[in-house]
Amino acid sequence: MPEDVLRLNKMVFHAFHGVWDEERNVGQRFEVDIAIFGDTSRSGKSDRLKDTIDLYKLYDVVDKVVTKRTFKLVEALAENIAKTLLEQFPIKKLQVCVRKPNSPIRGITDGIEVEIVREA
Repeated sequence: MPEDVLRLNKMVFHAFHGVWDEERNVGQRFEVDIAIFGDTSRSGKSDRLKDTIDLYKLYDVVDKVVTKRTFKLVEALAENIAKTLLEQFPIKKLQVCVRKPNSPIRGITDGIEVEIVREA
């Protein structure tokens, strides 16, 4: 089976995750990328939405996990996004990247991120 990749990149959310109370009270920007691995030849040939993952629905699910729940760690957020997507879509393997551009770390950084790969 081909290892094609269907991506939804740089989804941006304002959410309330973090270890510190201030992060959970004020909230901050989070960015999420999703890569779905599999065979896209069926939808490529048919040109029908029913033969692929509906990215609008996928976005809505990610939005709910990121904005309606609260986690202390970006690792837990990424894990819950992956778990929820694997439960709700016919996905066999996916990659989730969560970025926290304004993490309260002393010093100059471009934020933190975690990237995980999970399979059904």
